[in-house]
Amino acid sequence: MNSFFKVSAIAGAASTAVLSLGQALAQTPLQAADAQASTLSVVTVTANPLGASDLIAPVIQYAGTDLLLRQKGTLGETLDGTPGVSSTYFGPNASRPVIRGLDGDRIRILSNGGASTDASGLSYDHAVTADPLSIERIEVLRGPGALQYGGSAVGGVVNVIDNRIPREPLEGVGGKLNLGLSSGDSGQRGAAMVEGGNGRVGLHVDAFRRRTGDVRAPVDLACTQTGAPAMAKRMCNSASSAQGGAVGGTVFFDRGYLGASVSSYRNDYGMVAEDEVTIAMKSQRHAVEGLWRDPLPGWQSIKLLASHTDYGHTELEAGAPGTVFSSLGNDLRLEARHAPLGRREGGVGLQGERTRFAAVGDEAFAPFSRTRSTALFVHEELTTAWGRLSFGARKEKVDVESLGNPDVPRFSPASRNFSPSSFALGALWKLAPQWQITGNLARTSRAPKDYELFADGPHLATAAYEVGDAGLALERATSADLGLQWQQGTDSFKLNVFESRFASYIGLESTGQVNDGLPEFRYSQVAARFRGVEASGTRRLLSGGQTLDLSLRADSVRASNQTTGQPLPRVSPLRVGASLAWAQGAWGARLGVDRVAAQNRVPAGEQSTPGYTLWNAALTWRMKAGASHLLWYARLDNAGNRLAYSATSILTQTAPGKAPLPGRSLSLGLEATF
Repeated sequence: MNSFFKVSAIAGAASTAVLSLGQALAQTPLQAADAQASTLSVVTVTANPLGASDLIAPVIQYAGTDLLLRQKGTLGETLDGTPGVSSTYFGPNASRPVIRGLDGDRIRILSNGGASTDASGLSYDHAVTADPLSIERIEVLRGPGALQYGGSAVGGVVNVIDNRIPREPLEGVGGKLNLGLSSGDSGQRGAAMVEGGNGRVGLHVDAFRRRTGDVRAPVDLACTQTGAPAMAKRMCNSASSAQGGAVGGTVFFDRGYLGASVSSYRNDYGMVAEDEVTIAMKSQRHAVEGLWRDPLPGWQSIKLLASHTDYGHTELEAGAPGTVFSSLGNDLRLEARHAPLGRREGGVGLQGERTRFAAVGDEAFAPFSRTRSTALFVHEELTTAWGRLSFGARKEKVDVESLGNPDVPRFSPASRNFSPSSFALGALWKLAPQWQITGNLARTSRAPKDYELFADGPHLATAAYEVGDAGLALERATSADLGLQWQQGTDSFKLNVFESRFASYIGLESTGQVNDGLPEFRYSQVAARFRGVEASGTRRLLSGGQTLDLSLRADSVRASNQTTGQPLPRVSPLRVGASLAWAQGAWGARLGVDRVAAQNRVPAGEQSTPGYTLWNAALTWRMKAGASHLLWYARLDNAGNRLAYSATSILTQTAPGKAPLPGRSLSLGLEATF
């Protein structure tokens, strides 16, 4: 196995905003795996920094077997199908989550609660630097409850947790091993993690590697790649090779801890939109996290999260280096929680971020830039006889500066300053022991990104010549969410309806001109509205020696450009799904189906997307081998080998027929904990 993994030194993965209950974390996955390997209860601090068990904001999380059986090669595809969440799907190697119709820099991706710096928000073909193989838990926060993470979280927050900085004392040594094969991409994957400690010092080491060939497609697809067949049931130029690892450690004190980690990530993958273009990506991240309990009279704790990320990737054309993208990011977050004031709890925080971006080459459509932001935020909650009330506010100062580009005369130095303000209210009413209603209302502001202000060049991922507008104002939105939840034993039901109204939504609009051989699109501001519904529920059909659970899910979002009366592009259509989960003793089985309706509501000039139905299945078997717990699993995706195209992928418009969703694939794997 040593030759299969490459571990890179690492110091500090920033901060978790999502922690397990104290007892759950104290056991860690190394020691806590049992024959049933049931998912531990967790407190979600991404949505509630106070750790309340009943959450006001709509949140969903995946961990353990649930995460293992939905794990794909990208973060977006791993979360796709979650109510309210779809994917930008730029082929099997690059995708970001789309939440309630919003994507890009309106969705904040966090690493253990801290900032995650890469270039995935800049372009759909840029991968997120978080491989699902290295993730222990993912939390998705939808809607206005994400205010504490800034205007770039107006759509929601995705927090990936890896425990690279241990946050609870460890005793002894344990670990986890994950190995797998898949037929659809001739893929091989492996991940290993070891943790240990003596109560005062905790150490963590992990490594992973994933290698795939071209992904199988349901139909013959054309390919001009050198040495490849002209037509084959494979997605041309979709092979990939990713690897990474981390080293982290924590020193525990009587009233807190201080830890650090260093992590690295490399990913070389084909860009399916262009048969001879590949991307060589690398990222290194240093993080520090600390917690000080009872620091001063009247204060319960102070938490520190800090990180530095060095990111870069090179776009290779037939093996020759082309455009080079790089980004340096620094993030500091301080959170202080005060002692309860009667029935009120809460805290304040300070966050600072600094990023520098550069693109050098023929496809540098944005200038060198520097972005600096500083924010103060507060979160307070009041417990009442009927439930809870919450209040949040965030004030930011954002400076965005174009540094020009010495090799590209059309880019010139310029700068803009913004002062976004955001406010949120939330409430939870306990109608009865089984019933509760939640409501969230937020007014948010987002500063335009550097490329929205200063872009001026060909962007082949969008098949457009993009032009920024240095005069853009703040993007302002008013968002509301209303939820109903019922739970009795193993049975549950959730329903959320939402609406977001943007007075100055920043969109990429066609100018009707042609520039450098490409249609020209300019960033401009319009009035926009997003509204939709999400529903999910589980019903136990059999109990006793064997169990059978039926899960149902559905979501729909409708997004409109209120200025032109046209639909907004790349919006997920109506989706419904159902799953049966059976378990008896060491055995488990799942059968699922997802129906995605046709998306005919598209802007003028764009193609509609046919509907489709996908079936999937999984089988698991647990056993014990000495002190180790083994989980053998098999998963079948797209069992009917159905041809389908994603309505939320820009490739459906710019490269129709080039990148369908993957065909039938059987994955076999083993997860061992010791």
